[in-house]
Amino acid sequence: MEAATEVISKVKREAKQKWMTEEILNLMEERRCAKGNKEKYEQIHKKVQEKCNMSKENWINEKCKEIEQQRKHSPQTMYRNIEEITGKRTFLSTGCIKAMNGDIIIDKEKILERWAEYIRELKMTEKITTP
Repeated sequence: MEAATEVISKVKREAKQKWMTEEILNLMEERRCAKGNKEKYEQIHKKVQEKCNMSKENWINEKCKEIEQQRKHSPQTMYRNIEEITGKRTFLSTGCIKAMNGDIIIDKEKILERWAEYIRELKMTEKITTP
């Protein structure tokens, strides 16, 4: 073990969340080392939880201030920051389309057929309008 420790350098832990600080990472490492001592582990765990909650709240507040400032000047950056906070992306496609008669198509095969039909229609109108 000693030889392995000398030869192989210890990998430094990186924050998985953007709001995690070096202090939190150090406390987490300390907590990991204290696994044998239940009281000490629980005490450090409590500190980690408190620090994480405070850090995350501060990070979100800062992002909200940035979003508020970017609202008028940089909408794209504003939406990027909103996605960063919420972790959600909006999707325009719902997996269904409308048929020519207005019915909603959900079946994948029928959706593909409708797209092929739509493209044929576009080609036909292109031929008609192009001299």
